[in-house]
Amino acid sequence: MRNVPLADHDHVDRDVLPIGTDYPPRHVLDWHEHRRAQFLYGATGVMAVETRDGTWTVPTDRAVLIPAGTPHRVRMVGVSTRSLYVEPGAVPWWPATCRVVDVTPLLRELLLAAVEFAADYDLAGREGAVAALLLHEIAALAPLPLHVALPSSPDLADLCRGYLDAPDARATNTEWAARVAMSERAFTRRFRHELGLSPATWRLRARLLAAAPLLRTRTVTEVAAHLGYSSPAAFTAAFSATFGLPPSRLVRRA
Repeated sequence: MRNVPLADHDHVDRDVLPIGTDYPPRHVLDWHEHRRAQFLYGATGVMAVETRDGTWTVPTDRAVLIPAGTPHRVRMVGVSTRSLYVEPGAVPWWPATCRVVDVTPLLRELLLAAVEFAADYDLAGREGAVAALLLHEIAALAPLPLHVALPSSPDLADLCRGYLDAPDARATNTEWAARVAMSERAFTRRFRHELGLSPATWRLRARLLAAAPLLRTRTVTEVAAHLGYSSPAAFTAAFSATFGLPPSRLVRRA
């Protein structure tokens, strides 16, 4: 099913509903939630999925697992998606929070085939077998640590969301503390208590994660220079140390 609203088919008696959607450039799906769990795959472009707990960056050819009933917002850059909306009872193993995953070539081809199905596809035939195999493949996927957590308190969360919108390497703890009317020491202690890491470490992670959309159209060398690193090697080392994989893994695959 291509470019059809989920609401038109959510009632259909199928555990897995595949829907493909093409979005205009810089599109934002504002805050919403689904009754079903969602497997959101980006066939093109880059997505940023935000919940109350954090932000997950989804490069081209990757996907994010979104739990049922989770309020979320999606920012898109040149995105065409292939989604699976899954009855929660059919996937007791689904993660309790969002998770970015690599997508295997087999799963990608299954997704491309499934979005051409009618909503009431034949469970007993080929289409039912493809739907069942999709869930087996998703259950075996490896997670990617492409996310940053958000503080639980509204004032710190607003501070972090603002930084995610416009990462700035010049930002300091002193400036951030002043914006929430706290001493630097008290601010740093409170931030570390809520997220388990210092504000400076959080900002570094957020800046590096902002490189993911850039890697869609620029080389690692260009992105390293844009983020202020002295060399591609320095940027690669920082990215690898933070996320456990090199930035070259995020370059669009052929």
